[in-house]
Amino acid sequence: MATAEITAPPVREDHSPDVTVTDPALVGRAVKAAALGNAMEWFDFGVYSYIAVTLGKVFFPSGSPTVQLLSTFGAFAAAFLVRPLGGLVFGPLGDRVGRQKVLALTMIMMAAGTFAIGLIPSYGAIGVGAPLLLLAARLVQGFSTGGEYAGASTFIAEYAPDKRRGFLGSWLEFGTLAGYIGGAGLVTLMTALLPAEDLLSWGWRIPFLIAGPMGLVGLYLRMRLEETPAFAAEARKAGTAGTERPRVPLREMVTGQWRALLLCVGLVLVFNVTDYMLLSYMPSYLTSELEYDETHGLLVVLGVMALMMVVQPFAGALTDRVGRRPVIAAGCAGFLFLSVPALLLIRQGGLPAIALGMGALGLLLVCFTAAMPSALPALFPTRVRYGSLSIGFNVSVSLFGGTTPLVVTALIGATGNLMMPAYYMMAAAVVGGFAVWRMSESAGRPLPGSAPSVAPR
Repeated sequence: MATAEITAPPVREDHSPDVTVTDPALVGRAVKAAALGNAMEWFDFGVYSYIAVTLGKVFFPSGSPTVQLLSTFGAFAAAFLVRPLGGLVFGPLGDRVGRQKVLALTMIMMAAGTFAIGLIPSYGAIGVGAPLLLLAARLVQGFSTGGEYAGASTFIAEYAPDKRRGFLGSWLEFGTLAGYIGGAGLVTLMTALLPAEDLLSWGWRIPFLIAGPMGLVGLYLRMRLEETPAFAAEARKAGTAGTERPRVPLREMVTGQWRALLLCVGLVLVFNVTDYMLLSYMPSYLTSELEYDETHGLLVVLGVMALMMVVQPFAGALTDRVGRRPVIAAGCAGFLFLSVPALLLIRQGGLPAIALGMGALGLLLVCFTAAMPSALPALFPTRVRYGSLSIGFNVSVSLFGGTTPLVVTALIGATGNLMMPAYYMMAAAVVGGFAVWRMSESAGRPLPGSAPSVAPR
């Protein structure tokens, strides 16, 4: 690969060459650009999850409703199988050529994959080629997102002052919720306004086609960013300032970081199982398993996500004051003891009960969405942060997070037990609780391998 200039953002030295004083304007731009990419990724997830029943009819029309839903979520899960491959490519690349360049590339690929879904002919038009093209587009999305979350969280973490990393990192998941609400809200509006025939014939394409313009805006913002101070300092330390950094061996990213990787997998497991359960699976659970009115079910989940958005920045600031570990531990304990009561409320079927049960799960999930964007990058040193985090994050998401809708749907089908979502979240909480017990506190401390970072006085 051709050499690429690595330019650090302007920083001031606070009486010491080893202390970085951040530029608030650059930090703000970095947070916005990173959050927008995450919003783009979850806009697609929101659309796909909320329109899953319609997609099943468009691309898998020959089976029963359960088979259609399983097939649709199977294509959804397939994208997660290639995420580790994307992480293996983009993560090490981000440690070598810089975070900003790789994040611009992943933005292009995410937008292209989502836009392509809106152009695929239906099964009725081209037969088996339709689900195959859907699968191909999902694989492009999955490959690109393999480098997205780890890169975006690393980018914000390396720009943020040590004492505000939790608050600033929480805006990454604010973008997740905004994107999901945008995608899911658009589908809900279309479901309410369009006749079922129009939604099935052409309306389902509109949300996917919107991804094109969104991707161009995100690309523009990311191309205007400069490299993080931590990465530029690492390049200078390696004696390669102004060019690519030397390649870091994959062995160093994996075996050299095995303990941190195991902690990362455990933390991401509880984070993503609960996240995908609530935001991706529950809309279909309410409709398909509980036979709840589709529009009202979608509106309840949208309301829960709006509640989470309001709480998110405050919870992020809380992690800066009390630490990441107590907040994550509280979330694990909550899911362990409250998943069954919350799902029993949801199964009662009345709007107040469903809203209360879903709201409780949403507030517990905020414990993870507020803390993880700052806790996960702090597990790894700067030299391998993007690569190691990409590997650990995507392995865990692929095996446990993205497969959640498919696995839980299959478990309910095999056992007939509608409490399976609660049991699955409880098991994830046990794993996450062990990981948070073994992790070190990172709030208010410099990132490993990086100089202290402070806000200007």
